[in-house]
Amino acid sequence: MKFSLDVENNPTGWPDHTQLPESDGTFVKNFQEHPQSILLTDSITPILERIHADGNYCIGQDSGIYWRLTDPLEKGAEAPDWFYVPNVPPTLDGKFRPYYVLWQEFISPLIVLEFVSGNGAEERDRTPLLRSGKQETKAGKFWIYENVIHPAFYGIYEVSKASVEVYHLIEDRYQLVAANDRGHYPIPQLGVELGIWQGTYQNMELPWLRWWDSEGNLLLSGFERADRAEDELEQLRAQLRSAGIQPEL
Repeated sequence: MKFSLDVENNPTGWPDHTQLPESDGTFVKNFQEHPQSILLTDSITPILERIHADGNYCIGQDSGIYWRLTDPLEKGAEAPDWFYVPNVPPTLDGKFRPYYVLWQEFISPLIVLEFVSGNGAEERDRTPLLRSGKQETKAGKFWIYENVIHPAFYGIYEVSKASVEVYHLIEDRYQLVAANDRGHYPIPQLGVELGIWQGTYQNMELPWLRWWDSEGNLLLSGFERADRAEDELEQLRAQLRSAGIQPEL
């Protein structure tokens, strides 16, 4: 389906969050991507809720970021697999965003993550946007993030290689971040680290991309937190029984 701008009903020429297509027509590349996004969001939510007492932040999962006007409109968006934007309301006009419109909200994501499904060339493509007459080159994903969308951190995760590269925007250029002693990549603004965790999540044994706190403690998913709470409760029951007390917990 082709979308076009309704100039008559939008005389400024800049479409808002209700006037842009929700998809560029591509599919998620594999069955691991959605669980991976859910794991990242679920485990970092307690941190974000502590940082944003007012609740003003949003997370995109395979959602579009509109950065320019094109014809067709959907070609003016990039769709990171996961991104976080601080200090923006979670909804607009009481509705969830179908995408994030950079020229409407102005605040860049703090971190954007891409999950590689091919050889990684697309995620590392630095081809600039160049115009010659009516012709223009297609800008590469890396170039768009570095020069237009400006997330402070850009991560490229390759499950097939059990690796992640993290770039930090310094003086308008991405610099590769070195891993710390734990093999993790600090995100100081959040007080967390990003790295690879080998384990089972949603019945898949894989090298998952995960968060740790600044002391190296793994940030748990809701399911893992519930399991840990149950284990701690069972330990307490055992201690009470060993002391001759029948627990009622």
